[in-house]
Order: sequence, then structure tokens, then C-alpha cells
Amino acid sequence: MTRWDGTTVLTTSRLVLRTYRPDDLPGFAALNADPLVYEQLGGQPLSREHSDEIAEWAEECFEKDGLGLLAVERRSDGEYLGMCGLHHQESFPDDVEIAWRFASQHWGRGYATEAARAWLGYGFTELGLPRIISVTDLDNVRSIDLMKRLGMSFVENSVIVDDGMTFDGVLYAMASHQWAGHQTSG
Repeated sequence: MTRWDGTTVLTTSRLVLRTYRPDDLPGFAALNADPLVYEQLGGQPLSREHSDEIAEWAEECFEKDGLGLLAVERRSDGEYLGMCGLHHQESFPDDVEIAWRFASQHWGRGYATEAARAWLGYGFTELGLPRIISVTDLDNVRSIDLMKRLGMSFVENSVIVDDGMTFDGVLYAMASHQWAGHQTSG
């Protein structure tokens, strides 16, 4: 049974990274129905029902494995901004992927970078992962740029399957030793 209790997992200077609460679901559904978001992701905007199913799946993943694409809240006012976290991507089941999705009105403010850095740190230091990947559509320049800002390296072009959809994408990755070096170099 899903708890929906908003348990804080990580905090940053501006963000709270936590499990979902019921009051996050309308904002998550609006984000998942936003045509600007899906212009970046490819595919079609999601129904409220499908959006709620993804949030429930994320909660279950976190309860089971300590992984999940969880809620991102702004600390200053508690506003729900989007999701970010770690999960197993179906095209690369032996790896853990870092992924993010933010409401378009919050783009360009560094929230995704801040949240993703915190999750990378969690994955490498708390979970002891040897490598973390990230995948996106070939045309999603915003996410590719974020992968590079995080210090991830291009691995390959690949055919990606995600939530029943197949698309041409790119795979970036970072090994734990690269994370350690990236942190000491700033």
C-alpha cells in the first residue's frame, strides 16, 4: 500500500527531495499534461490517471529499493516543482538511471541541476552504485546539456524503450570515481 507521506529523502540549499503526498498529484498531472514538457520528451501528454500511476510506481520503487523518481519541492514556499530521482530504466535494467521532469514554468532556474546533483551524491555515496546513467530523446537538448553540466559522458546513441514507447535516444553515464573527482574539482 502506498504511503503518500512526503518523507524527506534529501535536501539542498533550495530544495526538498521527498516522497509524494496526495496534494502533489494535481501538479504532477499538470506537468505531465503540459505540451511544452512533451515537446522535449516526445510522445503525448499523459492523462491524470496515467500520471497518478507513475507517482504510485515511484513511491513503490522507493519503498522497495530506495530508488524512485520522487517529488521536488521548493524549500522557500513548499511549491511542487517536478520530479527527480534514481530508477531502473527498462532498456538498461542492470543500470540505475538519474532522471528528471520539471514543470515548464520552473525551467532555467537550476532546479533540475541541483536536484540531480543531490541524487547522484545519494546514489554514489549512500547506495554505493558503481555507475549511474541517464537517457533522453536525441532532440532533448535541454536534458543533454544538463547531463553534461553534471559531468556525465556520452556513451552511445541507442534505441530506448520507456513506458511502452520506443525512440532513438542517447545514453550518458558517470562512474563513481568520476563523481568523486567531479566533487573535488568543484
